[in-house]
Amino acid sequence: MRYHDFISLKSKYMSNNKQQIELQKEMGPNWFASVMGTGIIANAAVGLPFIGKNLAGFSTVVWLIAFAMLIFMTIFKSYQTITKPHIIKRQFNDPVMSQFFGAPPMAFLTVAGGTLLLGPHLFGESLALDIAWPLFWIGTISGIITAIIIPYRLFTHNEVHDDAAFGGWLMPVVPPMVSATIGSMFLAHMPHSAAQQTLLYGMYACFGISLMASIIIITLIWSRLAHSGTSGSARVPTLWIVLGPLGQSITAAGCLGTAALITVNEPIASAMNVMAILYGVPIWGFAMLWFCVAALLTLRAMRRKMPFALTWWAFTFPVGTCVTGTTQLAHHTGLPAFQWAAIILFAFLILAWVTAALGTLKGFKQGKIFHNPTSVVHIKAKKGNN
Repeated sequence: MRYHDFISLKSKYMSNNKQQIELQKEMGPNWFASVMGTGIIANAAVGLPFIGKNLAGFSTVVWLIAFAMLIFMTIFKSYQTITKPHIIKRQFNDPVMSQFFGAPPMAFLTVAGGTLLLGPHLFGESLALDIAWPLFWIGTISGIITAIIIPYRLFTHNEVHDDAAFGGWLMPVVPPMVSATIGSMFLAHMPHSAAQQTLLYGMYACFGISLMASIIIITLIWSRLAHSGTSGSARVPTLWIVLGPLGQSITAAGCLGTAALITVNEPIASAMNVMAILYGVPIWGFAMLWFCVAALLTLRAMRRKMPFALTWWAFTFPVGTCVTGTTQLAHHTGLPAFQWAAIILFAFLILAWVTAALGTLKGFKQGKIFHNPTSVVHIKAKKGNN
């Protein structure tokens, strides 16, 4: 081998090796799912029937942890984007990773909700509102943008196969549903005015944005499972994301219905409040059906030694929305069945969080948590072609 050929091969090897090392140090938008999964514990715990008031201290600590995680990840991701813009560009162009750009908006919205629920005890109501409003608008505006841009890119830029539909496709379209829930919480702090009513109807519009898109995507996921089955890979936990729009829509319907009573006149107010039950109970039934199906598919994948990945955080936030949704049904119906169901689901949420957290800590220790598997597959394929 001639010297310059050797240098060329060495340079190519070092370049590829450097790229792999860089991939191991990057942060993807999917990291923000851990903020969502942690924050939803605080939001769900404080509203639980029977025991919610006794968990105020626990909820506050968890909310503060989620808030700290959000600040750290936002600073880290912003620094990475400024210093190495090619990383976020590659993530944005990745057909899988790009779907998780819906996670940061939901992380902001989750922490905003916690600030409204728990912040007044620490900062006072005025300061809590001053902190929560910017978080809400950052999450809402970026979430609507994500709900438009990511599907547009999926339709026009990404190469999509017949069996490509997975739970991650829901990530960009769910943020408006979270906005609908958190937005309803601000209505009680606003004077009775056109602005208050506009926000209410705007949140119902966000409800519709997410609901219709989610129905379409859930249908595609069902079709993919029926025709292609599951791979047994780390993509399986994303099936739990389906619970996200289901549980969150029940929560939103309940919160908006309650808020309508102080925002709009009769008979519209009562109709919106009744919708919390007429819509919420049937959707809750389907959510429990999917809960069982997803659990069985996950157990099947674990028996086949499904590897850990950050997708395991999909066990947390979606289950958390089922807790808050069930709590809303308990509030509107007064039935003990929903009250105890909320507590049982909360126990599952804690178990899911512990499982994801332990896996993440193990991944940190092994250094694999920073790995971008999709990009590495591309690198390996390119090497093979060479």
